[in-house]
Amino acid sequence: MEKNVTLIALFAALIAALGLIPPVSLGFGVPITAQTLGVMLCGTVLGAKRGTLAVLLFLLLVAIGLPLLSGGRGGLGVFASPTVGFLIGWPIAAFVIGLIVEKWRGAPLLIVAGVASVLGGIIVMYVFGITGMSVMLDKTLLEAAKIALVYVPGDLLKAGIAAMLTSALATARPASVLSRVDAN
Repeated sequence: MEKNVTLIALFAALIAALGLIPPVSLGFGVPITAQTLGVMLCGTVLGAKRGTLAVLLFLLLVAIGLPLLSGGRGGLGVFASPTVGFLIGWPIAAFVIGLIVEKWRGAPLLIVAGVASVLGGIIVMYVFGITGMSVMLDKTLLEAAKIALVYVPGDLLKAGIAAMLTSALATARPASVLSRVDAN
């Protein structure tokens, strides 16, 4: 139990630390940040349940006003901005990523973590992110989807990094990749 709480807090802190990397601001209010890499790692390393809880803890800290989002943003106002869909999608993305890594055992972890990060950390997250951008920017879903295309190359890079880090961690310390250790 204590180990789980510690790891959940540690990965919430990892997402916050990745927010210290300066964002690339775009004209429509949704910056390009490194924090989605943290969300991907929550799923690939911690698994579905713990990864989701780490992201939810991070979002709770943001909601109570801590400036943990990239660029020093925090507070309830971020949940009424163009980023809201992505923020709502983060815990769901971590869950999907973690579930895929836990259940798909027939391929090397590098491949599984990469595919899981693309499916959960890009496709699932974009469903929520595009919807949020559409609503908050008063755009059609197609217009918001076109705007979101700018994020795809960076997110593919982050998915690859998450896969490589998870695979390297599993090689160095197999028991630390909880998505593989105690999944059923």
